[in-house]
Amino acid sequence: MSQWKTICSENDLTPNAGVCALVDGEQVAVFYCGKTKAVYAVSNYDPIGNAYVLSRGIIGSLGDVPVVASPLYKQHFNLQTGECLEEPEHTLKTYPIRIEAGEVQLQAA
Repeated sequence: MSQWKTICSENDLTPNAGVCALVDGEQVAVFYCGKTKAVYAVSNYDPIGNAYVLSRGIIGSLGDVPVVASPLYKQHFNLQTGECLEEPEHTLKTYPIRIEAGEVQLQAA
């Protein structure tokens, strides 16, 4: 059975920006959308730029799709599925995430 693991406080999140958390040895980029109040978690590793930088990317949307633009080569990754919109052969790992009682929690396997 999977469990929820607290990774930070809701107060640690900045609207429309990312933060990086180290969870069980993996770098996870966490994004909080100020407009929709949605929270997303994806791997911090940019598979195209080969660097751990996605938490520094710019979030927004293309149509109805919430995305983060890599700070390196500007590819857009779907924050819900991890798929790269320009190069769909590249996909980020996504993580179930929630805010519960002021704590940001990631679902651990």
